[in-house]
Amino acid sequence: MEASEQGRSARKHKAILDAATEAFMAKGYSGTSMDDIAKQAAVSKQTVYKHFSDKEKLFAEIVLATTDRVDAMVDLVADIPADAEALEENLTRLARHFLTALTQPQVLQLRRLIIANADTFPELGATWYKQGFERVLATLAATFQRLADHGLLRVTDAHLAAHHFTGLLLWIPVNKAMFHGSPQHTQSELDRYADAGVRAFTAAYR
Repeated sequence: MEASEQGRSARKHKAILDAATEAFMAKGYSGTSMDDIAKQAAVSKQTVYKHFSDKEKLFAEIVLATTDRVDAMVDLVADIPADAEALEENLTRLARHFLTALTQPQVLQLRRLIIANADTFPELGATWYKQGFERVLATLAATFQRLADHGLLRVTDAHLAAHHFTGLLLWIPVNKAMFHGSPQHTQSELDRYADAGVRAFTAAYR
């Protein structure tokens, strides 16, 4: 009986998270009520409050849960071999995966949602950045330093080099999406941005 109750509770918890994510993405934080979330999750408002004491805590759990998705990206970034002949090819493969992952519609929606509420929840935004994107940057910096130690790159500030690399990739598609409200690119355009970004990066750092 207890295991059955725990299973039902876990399913309701997930239903609430899924409903809240959809509602926040569609209506924003201020435009979403706990009534909206309860209705969309097909549970009572009392059940929502049983799992989450207030809307802020529910919002925080949704935002911070997404940082777990960064793990695969961190592994990918750390896995670049120190191969001089295939350096540009390996960086291009990384750039294409990186750009595709970070320009998914839901990722861009979440980014917009966090930025829109940064004044209200500055600590939440800072935590999301630190546990998410900053982890990738730190791993990328360590990778660039390792490649520099093998004589493949010329790096004096590995962290700045990581910022340059990601900036070259993300500037165009992310800014377009932020101002238009939705992705404005095709996959072939993303590949072109990735290829051009790697060429510019290696011209400066190789």
